[in-house]
Amino acid sequence: MNLEQALEKVRPHLTDHRYQHTLGVIKAAEELAERFDADKDKAIIASVFHDYAKFRDKEEMKRLVREKLNDKSILDYGDELLHAPCGAYYVENEVGIKDQEILDAIRYHTTGKPHMTVLEKVVFLADYIEPGRHFKGIETVREIAEHDLDKAIIEALKNTMNFLMKQNQLVFPETIATYNQLINDKKEK
Repeated sequence: MNLEQALEKVRPHLTDHRYQHTLGVIKAAEELAERFDADKDKAIIASVFHDYAKFRDKEEMKRLVREKLNDKSILDYGDELLHAPCGAYYVENEVGIKDQEILDAIRYHTTGKPHMTVLEKVVFLADYIEPGRHFKGIETVREIAEHDLDKAIIEALKNTMNFLMKQNQLVFPETIATYNQLINDKKEK
């Protein structure tokens, strides 16, 4: 599937704003994939579909998580996280993409996971730093992403966790574990 075909498939599932965001994620992922030696074609396709389930019915996604997906604990951490694992499922079963690397990049683009592949890191960070995003701390993450993928993700995770904590919201355990693993890896170097 080429980019044009992928965009055609995803377009009906996104608002205009989310479609523009997706185009920004594609651009950022392409640049990051080149910079950090990830598979550019897979990064682009994963980026196209990363928010495929963003506007699906929340109850339908909760049912999907309960009945077919492995990690039911995600149900305890807010509806905002549902679209990533559900999106991977829908992309596989509705769009027909079977490449596990692409599906995992979609699955973990919101929470991260310890020991992410370079492709997963690229899509995770591209979603965070795409050009249409504007919030405190983003420029620092973009600057770090020019030379250090892991350090940029650490900074993004710190920002995200700080935001959630200031809002008195729960932080998904895999997100904390991702941060801890990346910090430990940096210490060992």
